[in-house]
Amino acid sequence: MRKFHVVLIPDEDGGYYVEVIGLPGCVTQGDTIEECLKNAKEAIELHLEGLQDDRPDVNPIFATVEVD
Repeated sequence: MRKFHVVLIPDEDGGYYVEVIGLPGCVTQGDTIEECLKNAKEAIELHLEGLQDDRPDVNPIFATVEVD
């Protein structure tokens, strides 16, 4: 099991825009936080499937970096 950080950015028109940290281009949206998290999980799964289809030899490495 992998864990991913997501950023929920309030949208001016309501709801949220979601970016998945560590997966460039993996974005989604939702009206509520709960909907965003559900949509993010689905977006991550589809994004990772796409990576395997496009470049099966690549296994992304994820890390956390701390900054003061």
